[in-house]
Amino acid sequence: MSEQRSHIITAVVQHRPGVLQRVSGLFTRRGFNIDSITVGPSEKNGMARMTIISRGDEKVLEQITKQLNKIIEVIKVRDLDPQSTVLRELCLIKTHAPNEKSRSEIIQYANIFRGRIIDVSPYSLTIEITGTPDKIDALIDLLQSFGIQKIVRTGPTAISRGSKTI
Repeated sequence: MSEQRSHIITAVVQHRPGVLQRVSGLFTRRGFNIDSITVGPSEKNGMARMTIISRGDEKVLEQITKQLNKIIEVIKVRDLDPQSTVLRELCLIKTHAPNEKSRSEIIQYANIFRGRIIDVSPYSLTIEITGTPDKIDALIDLLQSFGIQKIVRTGPTAISRGSKTI
């Protein structure tokens, strides 16, 4: 049996209405789960770049790639090698901070993780952190004891290292 692993699939697509729906519909019809998807304009005018994180074996990856390439608006598809990929995620965390001692500790944790305090209210702090999903998970684990009020995550986005292009 093939090994199930997380795949980082990037696709350059025409930046028009309905493309995201066609891509996500493909996953639904085939019974593949999307763990995360990010989409934004690319360096080419009229094009967008999608980063899709999905789990499966090599057969699943091959099927996803073939099906994505059949969509007219999809220009190029690539499975990024995790070893040669820069992957980042943005997360906003609002945490309970009722007193000076807890505020001080939360600020120290944010600084250690290179996060920033972006909002302060009488009883809470909001932290912005960018990094790998593991780094964000580690900060969230540390902040659990203070009482997390809300977490908003973008999902990972990725780009290949060096001079490779897609």
